[in-house]
Amino acid sequence: MGEPRTPEAAARDVEAVLRLLEGRWKLELLFHLFGGQVQRYSDLERLVPGISQKMLAQQLRQLEADGLVTRTVYPQVPPKVDYRLTPWGQALCPALDAMLQWSALRAGLTEGHDAARAPGAH
Repeated sequence: MGEPRTPEAAARDVEAVLRLLEGRWKLELLFHLFGGQVQRYSDLERLVPGISQKMLAQQLRQLEADGLVTRTVYPQVPPKVDYRLTPWGQALCPALDAMLQWSALRAGLTEGHDAARAPGAH
C-alpha cells in the first residue's frame, strides 16, 4: 500500500474524489447505473425528471471522462447509445452505501443526545 498517508494527503485525496461527484445530477445518474444496469440515453432522460438534454449530456460526458461511466454507440439508424458503469464506477457503490448508513446514524445519535439533555435526565 505504500507509505502511510498524512492527514493533509488524505484530505486532499478525499476532496479530489468528492470533486468527481460534484454536479446536480451525477449521483442520481450513478444510482440508476449501479448493479450492472445498462441505460440508454432516453431511459436516463426519463428516469431523471427535471434534467435537460444539455445537462444530461454534459454530466454523462464528465462521468465518462472521469472513468466512472462507459458509453457505447451502436452503428445503426437511428443511433443507439447506452451507458454503464466501469468496474471502477461500480466499486463506488459500497462507498456510497456506507455514506448512507453513516448519515442514518445521525438520527439515532441525535435522539440519544437530546434524551440525555432532557430535563430530569441523568
